[in-house]
Amino acid sequence: MSAKTAAKPIKTASKEPSPLTKIYLFAYNAIQVGGWSYILYQLINYYVLEGPQFRTQVTLWDYTRLAVIIFQNAAFVEILNAVFGLVKSNPVVTTFQVFSRMMVVVGVVMATPTGKVSPGLPIALFAWSITEIIRYGFYALNIIKVVPKFVVFLRYTTFIALYPIGVTGELLCFWWAQRYARENSVWSLEMPNKLNATFSYYAFLWIVMLGYIPIFPQLYMHMFTLRRKILGGDSKKKAN
Repeated sequence: MSAKTAAKPIKTASKEPSPLTKIYLFAYNAIQVGGWSYILYQLINYYVLEGPQFRTQVTLWDYTRLAVIIFQNAAFVEILNAVFGLVKSNPVVTTFQVFSRMMVVVGVVMATPTGKVSPGLPIALFAWSITEIIRYGFYALNIIKVVPKFVVFLRYTTFIALYPIGVTGELLCFWWAQRYARENSVWSLEMPNKLNATFSYYAFLWIVMLGYIPIFPQLYMHMFTLRRKILGGDSKKKAN
């Protein structure tokens, strides 16, 4: 064997997820598609199918609360999937994406009465539901290697409008919640106390809101990078 031959790198096949992992991932994504489809139906039913009298009897949050809490908070599983390498997603990017929405649900809407009636809630739920139906549907179909081209197009195109819409709704929820947090001691810790520490939830809400300024553009541009890679890759290769 020559030295040249010995130095030649050995190509290894990319590691495929085990059948059990594929079943788990497909089930998780399929369940999320069903959950967010139900939330979208609730949203349409609340504003379109039901009459005005229905909206005077029940708020949007009371109507959608259970489904939103379950399926939005279930997104925490995605962070674990990324950390343990079950999916190829970046754990840091995934954490920021999941945390922002969980923060809106748990730390804003559930924590304050003003967050529950914010005009940002229906805006956020509309953008979230459509985005998640497409995203989870894409993931589920990708696991079984059957992804129609129109699904790929929707996955890497609809975010252009839906992400800014969703962020607008989220920030409106934060804005409505911070007014209540400023006037009340919700989730705040004041001196003196046994921990000898202080925490202002009002300030925390503002920190999270201001955090959208540097973080959202990076996540948004990351999606454009993926879009060019997935939808524009062939054209670039031909041009080169």
